[in-house]
Amino acid sequence: MTETSPGLRRATDRRILVARSTKAGPLALPPAVPQLALLETAEAVSDQVAAAKPRHATISCIIPCYNEQETISDVLKSLLAQTRLPDVIHVIINNTDDDTPEIARTFEGRHTRSIKGEEFVTTVHVHDMGVNPDKKVGALNYGYFLSRGCDYILGVDGDTTLARDTVERLELEMTDDPRIGGLSAIYTIDKSRYRGLMARFLVAGQRAQFGAFNMDNLLRGRNMAVLGGQCSLFSVRALEMVMVRHHQQAPWVRDSEVEDSKLSLQIKDAGFSTKISATARAFVGPMTNLRALHGQQVKWNFGAIDLFWPGQRGDNKGQPLHPNLRLRWYENISMLFNIGSRIGFLLLLMAALSIHAFVFNPIWLIPPVIAMLLNLRLALAMKDKSASDLLYAALIVPAEFYMWIRMGHFVSAWTQFLAQTDKDNWAAQANAEKGKGSAYVMPLIVLLAILGGGIYAWSQQSVGVQSAILSLGWPILYLATIAQTVFMLRKLVRRHRGFAV
Repeated sequence: MTETSPGLRRATDRRILVARSTKAGPLALPPAVPQLALLETAEAVSDQVAAAKPRHATISCIIPCYNEQETISDVLKSLLAQTRLPDVIHVIINNTDDDTPEIARTFEGRHTRSIKGEEFVTTVHVHDMGVNPDKKVGALNYGYFLSRGCDYILGVDGDTTLARDTVERLELEMTDDPRIGGLSAIYTIDKSRYRGLMARFLVAGQRAQFGAFNMDNLLRGRNMAVLGGQCSLFSVRALEMVMVRHHQQAPWVRDSEVEDSKLSLQIKDAGFSTKISATARAFVGPMTNLRALHGQQVKWNFGAIDLFWPGQRGDNKGQPLHPNLRLRWYENISMLFNIGSRIGFLLLLMAALSIHAFVFNPIWLIPPVIAMLLNLRLALAMKDKSASDLLYAALIVPAEFYMWIRMGHFVSAWTQFLAQTDKDNWAAQANAEKGKGSAYVMPLIVLLAILGGGIYAWSQQSVGVQSAILSLGWPILYLATIAQTVFMLRKLVRRHRGFAV
């Protein structure tokens, strides 16, 4: 297939791609000696030589949109202000009942921009798919088929804005190492537009959560567990290899509720690496109320659990030992320790107070102090840190409250998975963002039920049994807390190697 031919290229094609940036380094190519000119005349090797000629990479940007009238304008403005414009931008609207199509169409057409003497041209296309049963997955695959003639596909969510050099930095890293099949930007929460105490608290919590996740990936050789849909650059060649290897009609599949995590695993299985950029940044729209946050986090947690074990949806077989899931295992085990230690402490504290057997020991202050120092160090590592981020970490109470909220999401997701309930978490999140549903209060009801049941059971025991329970319970809690403290201390003293989240 010739270079100008449209459509799908062979996944085995080798192309030397260079970035359209003045920062791009020289390529290690063979010199143009006369022997090479002679080789070019030989028909047997002409295709290989032509393939070895470097050319500029081409990037297609796809933006799946569902009711994004509040943010789509800012997203497109940030893309059109890039130091390296995508070659084409496809806004793909699905299942939308607001003014997203009308707003997006005000950007439709050809746009030019001159950067340091280099002229970039891009065209914005708006596609309204109407009712699409595959939702975001369907929109992403539609964008893939529109982008097959390009070398890279940049996926950007409809509520995500980019730093002005994000596309340029992503392209530089991808062209520098063709082994990378997908590259995620460092994404953080956009904190600039939200007011109100609850919204600011949740934004600070999500910024800390995203920051910790990104730092863990950066310090693990920049190996990214999840190529987030917020802002990731994909090699079309890697996507084609995934389709061939897994007998798929399109890169993204609906077998998983975390389509980005599923594709990340498949890209890794196809022999490519999945990385996080060291410098490219994107700003994601946050969840600003408990209902919406619960819907999003339960979907994410459930999807991750579904990747561990044989799934309940489609042909998702589960890959518990996959390298990309090591961080997920760590997160789940860590959350189990958090739940056990906190609920255990509450129950033992109430039990000891009820028989006047509690004696305060200052040693119990060590774990929260180390947790505070760890949160504070992470806040200081944020590139765009603010007073809210520092206060959230230093005051201890906000971070502890947010941890209890995350524990509720964790328990809800595992309960749903173990109960094998057939629930559409995509729809649940969409309804939650619209202010519908009350599932977010269920973890609180469960906690109160546990505490109430524990108090009742405790009141039915004799003093001797109560003393024996305390004698056994406190040492177990000591050991669990010591283990948690050691892991926190290890993360506290590790080098960040200059990375900023």
